[in-house]
Amino acid sequence: MTSDTDPKNSNSCFIAEQRYRAFLNFLPDPVFVFNLDSTVSYLNPAFEKVFGWTLQELEGKHIPFVPDHLKEQTREGLIRLLAERVVYGVETQRLTRDGRLLDIIIDGAIFYDEAGQPAGQVITLRDVTAEKQISRVNQAMFRIAKALYQYRRLDERLDFIVREVQELLAVDGASVILLDEERNEFYFRATNFGDSGTGQRMKEIRFPVDKGVAGYVYRTGEPLIVPDTSQSPYYFAFVDHETGYQTNSMLDVPIRTPDRIIGVLCAVNKKNGGFDEADIELLSAIASTVAYPVENAIINEELKKSYEEVQSLNWAKEKVIHHLSHELKTPVSVLSASIGLLKSRLPSSSGSGVHRILERAARNLDRILEMQYEIEDILRQKDFRAYHMMTDLVEACRDELEVLVEEIGEDRIVDRVRQRIDSLFGPTDSVSEEIDLTAFVNQLIQNIRIEFSHRQCTLDVDLSQTDPVFIPSDVLKKVITGLIRNAVENTPDKSLIQVRVATGSSGPELTVTDFGVGITADDQKRIFQSHVTTRGTLEYSTKKPYDFYAGGRGFDLLRMKIFSERYHFTIGLFSTRCRYIPRNEDLCPGDIAQCRFCSRTEDCLESGGTTVTVGFHM
Repeated sequence: MTSDTDPKNSNSCFIAEQRYRAFLNFLPDPVFVFNLDSTVSYLNPAFEKVFGWTLQELEGKHIPFVPDHLKEQTREGLIRLLAERVVYGVETQRLTRDGRLLDIIIDGAIFYDEAGQPAGQVITLRDVTAEKQISRVNQAMFRIAKALYQYRRLDERLDFIVREVQELLAVDGASVILLDEERNEFYFRATNFGDSGTGQRMKEIRFPVDKGVAGYVYRTGEPLIVPDTSQSPYYFAFVDHETGYQTNSMLDVPIRTPDRIIGVLCAVNKKNGGFDEADIELLSAIASTVAYPVENAIINEELKKSYEEVQSLNWAKEKVIHHLSHELKTPVSVLSASIGLLKSRLPSSSGSGVHRILERAARNLDRILEMQYEIEDILRQKDFRAYHMMTDLVEACRDELEVLVEEIGEDRIVDRVRQRIDSLFGPTDSVSEEIDLTAFVNQLIQNIRIEFSHRQCTLDVDLSQTDPVFIPSDVLKKVITGLIRNAVENTPDKSLIQVRVATGSSGPELTVTDFGVGITADDQKRIFQSHVTTRGTLEYSTKKPYDFYAGGRGFDLLRMKIFSERYHFTIGLFSTRCRYIPRNEDLCPGDIAQCRFCSRTEDCLESGGTTVTVGFHM
């Protein structure tokens, strides 16, 4: 046996101690050894690297790295270690020499002397700050990405972002600073501060795009930490001056899309320590995640504003149209009546030329009146103030008018004036009723045949009995008359027009087919959408209704489409443009006999045409 004083035994202990020290020095995690009084007896190099203190500074002393709010937890941990001898995986935090707060996991054990008595503690600390930061960033990014699209409005989306930044970075305030490109200024679109008044005042502030930390970040595209605003050349005191807030430190990162920088994400006054690279990574990750959603929200907001402006302009346009339509009706009606009086009072000896002039004038006035009626049907918001006003005037002047009548010898002039006012200005609410479609179409065709008797088109009518339809008779008359007139006016002489009434898949159907010039594919896409004519405005002539190329105003189909939505029927159009005149600028001679492309009627019938189908659902 050998004694403890044996040189060989002492040498073995020394070698063992050297091996343990070499092992501890090799460990990548910080390790320190405490005496029983918690003073330091050993620190490994990893401890010095992570926490910043050296063994020479701390040997025989306490390590000042326990945060105040964790001192009680630390005392309880030491008691537990002494009782259990070994502890594993205790999550806590410790300070570095330069004041940074690290997340660490502690493993500890008691070691004993030769007599078996506790001699000290050996503690291992694993720095998990980076791991927890990555985990926190990933969780935050997932939460932000998931929640962003729940907020449709731009302000709601930005308010959510600044709340997340304030919480994740543990800062006093956060804001989203956007760029006003037209004015070349920054403005605070969203803010979140402990003091709500500060954020509200910030939203009222604008500053030049070349000023402040935000200006530097926008120009360079790089994040910037300002640890002390009083020492920074980029700090712009104007914002603090206007808000009464004191900014001590700040971190700004760009909100960047692939094409441009749309703003800056800003965090100010970190509560624990200063901003570091981890904060830059976190804030930059948030900015990258929100850049597209923010840009989309900005675009949507601008589109909404544009849409509201268009709605406002449409409203103003309709008001103007209403006004012009109303103002147009009275003088045109007076002119039409005056021409009628002139014609009736012309002596029979007057030449035919005078009568032709008056007929042409009356025809064009009737066209203007018909256009006004079409506009009324499209807008359908008549103003009856003129009707009531004029009726009251007639009643008030009844006696004076009767005296005037007696003087000029005209009977019942007051009643005639009242009837005229009723016809021009009176309410005309359309009431739906059951109508026999077959009989109605047949009678209407008989009534309007005379209107196009001067044309040499063949009208082929095939009317089958169907169930009745429920629609105002005046509306149905306008629809059918408009379809037949359009068909006749776009069909050359000696060609064919077909009118069919039959039972379709959903109910009664009216079909009007012409074998005329047809409509180009581009015009078909928008023929029901607005005031559309299939020829240039300047190419129309003031011909009689039902003449070939008579000069439609482009309102008929739009009015029919509006009727279909109001009275619940469908209207569809299919057309083939005449292959010999494929463009709107190409002209049809208006008579097959004069066409240089079609030698036979069959050639024209096969070259183009239009079919319009009106379906009445039961």
